[in-house]
Amino acid sequence: MSAVTSSLSKAQENNLLSLFSHVRLHLLYKASIHGFTAAAFHSRCDQQGATVIVAYNAAGFVFGAYTSKDYTQSGENVSDEEAFLYSISAQCGKCKPLRVGGITGQHAFSDGGPGPNFGALAFLHEDKPAVQSNPGTCFNFKAEEMHGDDLVLTEFEVYRVEGLGDLLEKPWRNVQWTSERKQQLMTRIQNYMPDFKTVNQARVLLVGPVGSGKSSFFNSINSAFRGNMTCQAITGTAGTSVTTQYRAYNIKAGRRGGNLPLILCDTMGLEQNADTGLNMDDVVSIFKGHMKDRYQFSTCSSILEDSPGYQKHVTLKDMIHCVAYVIDTCKVSLLSQKMVDKFTAIRKKANQLGIPQILLMTKVDEACTLVAKDLKNVYRSVYIQKKARQLSESLGIPLSYVLPVKNYSEELELDQNTDILLLMVLEQILNYADSFFENQITDDQDSTNGPELYRSIDHSRRVVSEHNDPKVV
Repeated sequence: MSAVTSSLSKAQENNLLSLFSHVRLHLLYKASIHGFTAAAFHSRCDQQGATVIVAYNAAGFVFGAYTSKDYTQSGENVSDEEAFLYSISAQCGKCKPLRVGGITGQHAFSDGGPGPNFGALAFLHEDKPAVQSNPGTCFNFKAEEMHGDDLVLTEFEVYRVEGLGDLLEKPWRNVQWTSERKQQLMTRIQNYMPDFKTVNQARVLLVGPVGSGKSSFFNSINSAFRGNMTCQAITGTAGTSVTTQYRAYNIKAGRRGGNLPLILCDTMGLEQNADTGLNMDDVVSIFKGHMKDRYQFSTCSSILEDSPGYQKHVTLKDMIHCVAYVIDTCKVSLLSQKMVDKFTAIRKKANQLGIPQILLMTKVDEACTLVAKDLKNVYRSVYIQKKARQLSESLGIPLSYVLPVKNYSEELELDQNTDILLLMVLEQILNYADSFFENQITDDQDSTNGPELYRSIDHSRRVVSEHNDPKVV
């Protein structure tokens, strides 16, 4: 006898799995093989623990119900706070599945001899490939959103939901949590040299919603290199942006040390409404290097050529070489479409200018208790990996460009593991800035007025040409 296989497409399976934490699905029952009857259902699905029903119809809907309780044919109404109904529409594309929780005070399902009955949805009705729909009983939904008003089933399956725990067996990225690794990262960063000889520091722009941790990220990096806690950038928990000036921060290697070969640029936070927070025109001016340090942002207008703080003549060293988007991991699922649209617009402009982009997931310790307990769990946490994938998909940024990080917030002493995570992020930022410089080299290599440059990996700083850095307007 041939093996019984799932009718779920890969996309449908991924959508279904997104409703859970870290599970796998084991197919118990397939009605087209075992029969569209309650007896066939109970013979294969009773006493199986947590299960999810997957029903299919000709309208392209995949919908069903999850319960963490056993089916036992007890004749009782069973309460289950974890139970839910769901629907995956063929017209939905990349949108999230519909998930419907139970009505407070009502039971989840009736544990009787007929087919599975969740009140609002009764499957295998009268031992037929059909579902009875009664929105408002136990669960409430719009029929057209749940099943498109098509109550005839083309297939019906039940899967056992097997939990795999909250920690991955192997981390999805390898990290060396040692003092030697920390020192190696610090040395690499301090010895970094941009590809262009006339550019001494990579310029990195931090962009993110209000309260995402942009300023705290700079303070944390600054603290790691200074060897003590610092608070040079103003931080806070206000509903509107605490940062009201454009700041270009240098980082010193030690209290009296020299500047590191990078500048972290902090901005006003992004806000949902189009007329509040950092606006797109100011972002473009920053990208092109036209905004001077300490420019005071205005809520009424963007910077103009005759504005105080506008730099008319700029060179490559004034431009942004890498953009770091900063997002609070705790609020990934709360990102509004307006905020996503703002990120999309900024990404479009950055792409047009050839500026590499990276995404920082802050506050991972607040988002996941396992990470709060031990920061070394950051790349083993199922939850953090899930949020990283969500950000990658919603913002269109490759997963390899999404990096979890923990800022210093309440600590009084530095922590080696926190420093390593911060320094790993900084190393990747500089790697991506190198990509920007390499593109400039490619663009200018056939020009007789090419900039003077060297490769950062060459200790000898090999000079390619002897001309001045071109001006960019």
